[in-house]
Amino acid sequence: MSESAQLEPVRWPTGAAEPEIADLLSLADQCVKCGYCLPHCPTFKFAHDEGESPRGRIALIQGWLSGAIDDGPRVQFHLDQCLECRACEPNCPSLVRYGTLMDGARAVREQRRSIWQRGLRRVRLGLLTRPLGLRLVAVIGIGYRWLRLPQWLIVRASTYWPAIQVLHPLARALRWPRKHIPMGISVDRSAQGLMPGSLSRSNLSRISNPASGHARTVRSSGGKASPAPALFRGCIARLTDQPLEAAALRLLTRLGYPPVVPDEQGCCGAIHRHNGYPADADQLVAVNTQAFAGRPVIGLASACVAELQEQGQVNAIEVCRFLLDHPWPVEARLQPLPLTVAVHEPCSHRNQLRDQGAVYALLRRIPELSVASLPGNDTCCGAAGTYLIEHPEFALALAAPKVDALQAIKPDYLVTTNTGCALHLAARLRSAGLKTEVLHPIQLIERQLII
Repeated sequence: MSESAQLEPVRWPTGAAEPEIADLLSLADQCVKCGYCLPHCPTFKFAHDEGESPRGRIALIQGWLSGAIDDGPRVQFHLDQCLECRACEPNCPSLVRYGTLMDGARAVREQRRSIWQRGLRRVRLGLLTRPLGLRLVAVIGIGYRWLRLPQWLIVRASTYWPAIQVLHPLARALRWPRKHIPMGISVDRSAQGLMPGSLSRSNLSRISNPASGHARTVRSSGGKASPAPALFRGCIARLTDQPLEAAALRLLTRLGYPPVVPDEQGCCGAIHRHNGYPADADQLVAVNTQAFAGRPVIGLASACVAELQEQGQVNAIEVCRFLLDHPWPVEARLQPLPLTVAVHEPCSHRNQLRDQGAVYALLRRIPELSVASLPGNDTCCGAAGTYLIEHPEFALALAAPKVDALQAIKPDYLVTTNTGCALHLAARLRSAGLKTEVLHPIQLIERQLII
């Protein structure tokens, strides 16, 4: 069997009470306990505890699901501590689908919780993924900023409640979620979404005639016509990445690929799937499948793109790869930038998409820009979806080596392709007194583009 076939996710029956135990045990049995995963696991390197390693967790899952050991707090502690960074997967000689196994084990655990426990956890996840929940989170963040708490109080509080070191910068980053993306955006009813409002005549010729309802098309580097792309907005990014969304729309439009932005799209489902709610995640996948209606989908956050690709129902492509694979106008050029940029490689880009080279290739198109890999890219920064909020002390510990590396090399910019990583690292840099600007790679490209 080929490697790509081996790595395809197992699909549990929609609406099933819980993943089949026999299927999970079969996945776990693929692990031969060789230990090749140990040097690549962030939690094992930090704790030096076999229970904090992939093979240790697999052994615990086997014992728990087979009934050999009880479902006690120690087992669940080790399962909860897993980042699901999946650094073990590219280094596993047996091609164990560790992420699928961990998602399945957590789904079993959630199904065995009481109804009220599951309800409370669903509410918590909904705050981060549903439109109403996002608005409530935004209100909390705006209210928190209005308090204007002095820095000395934050520092004092962090000695008693370390989580505030994570929650404080996150709250300050939240903005009101906009249905209509700012920066010159207007409604394109023929495409059931949003389009840039100030388009050139050449770009307008690509847009469907509202009277005829014909879909717009673009041409790839091979000259083959295809439906115009759609832009994936995600969920929490709507509160924190509005400048990135606007930059992406400007850049894609200037290069001749103005994207449709369907109103009906929603969360990619990764947060629910990794927290043990696959049926909820599948519902979100179905919503997006209908919203995008077969269009190629450009994603800005590598974790969202990875989830969309793995579920296989949405034709998703990471934005840096899209820009490399599609021709630019002949008059387009990038201004020289004689500065240094360090590239952070999110786990989702490195271990799931496995295409982090696209970021380097795109940035090297900027003349005179020095592009360097951030030391320690093989280890998670600690953001990891909801992990940042649920395990703040460990998230801070994982980010510390990144900050140390940046203090040593002192780049002008740090670029990363994932929302959570950008928020986490930017907060840690500010806390350390570093002024390195944290950007998405395409924000740097858009700044330098002349056309």
